[in-house]
Amino acid sequence: MRISQLEGRRVALWGWGREGRAAYRAIRSRLPQLPLTLVCNADEAADARALGDAFLSVETGADALGAFDVVVKSPGISPYRPEAVAAAEQGTHFLGGTALWFGEHADAAGFVDNAVCVTGTKGKSTTTSLLAHLLRAGGHATALVGNIGLPLLEVIEPEAAPDYWAIELSSYQTGDVAASGVRPGVAIALNIFPEHLDWHGSHERYIADKLRLLTEAKPRIAVLNASDPILSALQLPDSAIRWFGRSDGWHLREDALYRGDEFVMDTIALPLPGRHNRGNLCAVLTAIEALGLDAVALAPHAASFKPLPHRLQTIGTRDGITYVNDSISTTPHASLAALDVFRGRRVALLVGGHDRGLPWEEFAAAMRHSAPLAIITMGQNGPRIHDLLAAVAGEGGFALSAAADLADAMQQARAVLAGDGVVLLSPGAPSFGAYRDYVARGRHFAELADFDPDGISAIPGLGIG
Repeated sequence: MRISQLEGRRVALWGWGREGRAAYRAIRSRLPQLPLTLVCNADEAADARALGDAFLSVETGADALGAFDVVVKSPGISPYRPEAVAAAEQGTHFLGGTALWFGEHADAAGFVDNAVCVTGTKGKSTTTSLLAHLLRAGGHATALVGNIGLPLLEVIEPEAAPDYWAIELSSYQTGDVAASGVRPGVAIALNIFPEHLDWHGSHERYIADKLRLLTEAKPRIAVLNASDPILSALQLPDSAIRWFGRSDGWHLREDALYRGDEFVMDTIALPLPGRHNRGNLCAVLTAIEALGLDAVALAPHAASFKPLPHRLQTIGTRDGITYVNDSISTTPHASLAALDVFRGRRVALLVGGHDRGLPWEEFAAAMRHSAPLAIITMGQNGPRIHDLLAAVAGEGGFALSAAADLADAMQQARAVLAGDGVVLLSPGAPSFGAYRDYVARGRHFAELADFDPDGISAIPGLGIG
C-alpha cells in the first residue's frame, strides 16, 4: 500500500514511539489534511497534542480500533492482542511503517531489487551492518536502516537515493514486507530459535511470522543458512535459494573462510567476536554475490569493520577484570554463544531479566560440561533460571549465586573473579521492567564498571553512507 492510498480512509496510528512518530511525519508529508487518530498512552498523548495538528485526534484506549479502515501500528505492538484481533475481524487492516516504505519504493514489477532484508533470531544487526560496510567499501552508497535503529520511514525520500538498502527486520516487521505486496531483491535468514513468545503467542507462530519474509514476501533471491534445521527444510518455489554454511558456497573450515573449494582468507583476527559472527560473514558475502558483485574482492574489508555496541562489546579492563557488554542478548541461545567466545577464560556470567517464558533447560544442560567459573542470576526470571542451574551446579563445577539487581550482580562477579577474568553481561532475556531497553541496560553496565556510557553506545554507519 502506498501512502496516497490512505486518502479517503479512516486511519489511525497505534503507538507514539520512534516508529509511530516516523509514520506520522511520512503520512503528513504526503497527506497534510488527512484526518488521523493516534492511539497511545497518557504520557505520549500530551506530546502528540502539543503538535497543534488540527487534523489529529488523540485517544488513550485501543477499544475502538474496529472503527478504522487502516491502523498503522508500531512494531512493538502485537497484532495478536485481543483488541487488534477483534478489530481485524471487523475488517480493519493493520500494517506497519515497513509496509508503507516498501509500497513507496516498488518498481513497476513489484520489486525493490536493491533492498537486502536481513532477519534471524541472533546476529541480524551485526550482519546488516557488516553488509553495509562491505558494500560501502566497494564504492556503493548504502543505507543502513530498519530495526537496527533508524526506522525506514525516516528515510522514505532521501535527498540522494542509495545504491543499496541494507535493512534489518525483526520478527515484528517481517510480516509487513509480506503485507506490502512488494518483493525485496534479496532476503537473508540467519537462524531461528525460540524468541518473543510474549508478542507472537507461541513458538510455532514465531517461526511462521519470521518466515513470512521468505514464504510470503517471496524475495527474488533467498540467502539461507544451510546449518539451521528449520531453514534447511524450506521449500521456496518463488525464490532462488543461495545457501551459506555448506561446502559448495561460502563457509568456514575452522577459522578459514572458503568459497567452495577456494580459500579466501583467515578470519581469526577479524573484529567479529564469536564463530557465529564469522559465520554470518558467509551470509553477507553470499548476499553480495546475489547482487551481482564480486564478494571475493570485498571480503578483506571485513578487517576494518567496527563492531556494534552492546553485542559482545569489550568495553575495557579495570583492576585485572575485563568487562564485556552483550546486553542485546535476549535468548538463552545467545548467552551460550557468548560463553563460547570466552571458552578457556575465567568468566563470571550475568544472566536473567524480563521473563517471556523462554525455556532455559537446554542452557542448564549445557552447563554440565561447558560452564564458566561462575553464574549470577538476576531479574524477573532469575529465580527460575537459578533453580534449573542449582540442579547441575555440582556436576558442572561452577559457582552459582543470585543477585538483587545488576549492581549487586557486578559486585558478586568482581568478588568471585578476584582480580582476574571476565565479567560477561549476556542476560539471555529482555531488559523490560528494570530498564527501558537493552541500550539502557548496557549503559548502566558500563557505568557500574566505571566506563563512560556515551563512549560505547553509538551505532557506526547508521543511515546512508
